[in-house]
Amino acid sequence: MGGGHDPWSVPAQPPPERARPQWGRETGTALLVALPVAVLAGLALGALWPLLAPRVPVVSNGRAVMLQNSEGQQSIAIDGTFLLTGLAVGAVAGTLVFLLRRRKGGIAEVLGLAAGALAGAFLAWRVGIWLGPEQDLVAHARRVGEGVVFDGPLKLEAKGVLVGLPFGAVGAHLLCTALWGPRDPLPAPGRTVPQWPSKPSRPSA
Repeated sequence: MGGGHDPWSVPAQPPPERARPQWGRETGTALLVALPVAVLAGLALGALWPLLAPRVPVVSNGRAVMLQNSEGQQSIAIDGTFLLTGLAVGAVAGTLVFLLRRRKGGIAEVLGLAAGALAGAFLAWRVGIWLGPEQDLVAHARRVGEGVVFDGPLKLEAKGVLVGLPFGAVGAHLLCTALWGPRDPLPAPGRTVPQWPSKPSRPSA
């Protein structure tokens, strides 16, 4: 005789099929987020950096252009201003992306936000230098004359401060998602049916 049928046994359920990633759609979502973030956040940071950064006073003696105060810390402050302003602009950008795309979300959105913010940081660097004081020190010194103090050009000595914008954007987005993002539905409480192993059948004589 074969083994008896266990009425309490639960039929095995086939494993759910895993959804295949839609690469075209994911790439489109990432680009849809990255492009506006790169342009808007980059221009905002590029406009704020020259306004908030301290100036580096330089002077010409007729033969060379030199710092007015060789012990000044303006160069470090310029880098710090870019970093802190980038964190603030990035936080605003990440929060806006979360609010505008709250019901969609996904890893493609976060990757697009990070890539767009990083590209925006490079754009802000170039825009800030363009909007800041003149880059040609020799021409500027000739124009203002010998012994006249004028502002030196903006420079980023530590290129690592470029990560401030993407770090602030992704950090703010993840924080908003953790606080106000959609939650996965909890599984409905079910009744667990005990299962006993069936008794082995005795061999027939």
